Amino acid sequence: MDKEQIKVTIAKRAALELKDGDVVNLGIGIPGLIPNYLKPGVKVLLQAENGMVGMGAAPEPGKEDGEWINAGGQYITAMEGAATFDSATSFGIIRGGHVDASILGALQVDEKGNLANWMIPGKKVPGMGGAMDLLEGAKKIILTMEHTAKGNPKILKQCTLPLTAAGKVNMIITEMGVMEITKDGIVLTELNPEFTVEQVQAATEATLIISKDLKPMLQ
Repeated sequence: MDKEQIKVTIAKRAALELKDGDVVNLGIGIPGLIPNYLKPGVKVLLQAENGMVGMGAAPEPGKEDGEWINAGGQYITAMEGAATFDSATSFGIIRGGHVDASILGALQVDEKGNLANWMIPGKKVPGMGGAMDLLEGAKKIILTMEHTAKGNPKILKQCTLPLTAAGKVNMIITEMGVMEITKDGIVLTELNPEFTVEQVQAATEATLIISKDLKPMLQ
């Protein structure tokens, strides 16, 4: 799979986790593609921590409006009835537990649900942003990410990078499959038919628990 296929595969599967009425916060990168793949009839409220509820899909090329961007600086559109407000109000929504799901990217995640997604020591970074607040405040945390980075596993026994939050991740979606984090470890629940269970395990440092009900990855 090339990079574009990987991104689309992950975003399409993640879109299936959202249901009518959900308030959802999307991170930078692959999560930002999810509005383009919501199933017809599914209406969610997308929240941007820089101050918006009712964010729409990315605009068509050439129709970008510089006044409409998300927290990552990407161009967005606004759905009918969208509301904008200051970032203090936006974080009040997050910290108050009003976000049903937060979908984020990751540098590393481990079998205990710990997440590292904001810095690599020695490299300049702009800061953690709202990730820590989202991990603590959202009801469900879903990671959308490539399974490996330059061939190295990103799903580990224990994170080695500075944590964003501990024990908060519920689900991982990669191009290889879907995994849920449980008290017993990481359970592989869906497998992309382009890969085998053995290939997924070889690309994963943590030992996977293979679900008895393992099924093909939904799209």
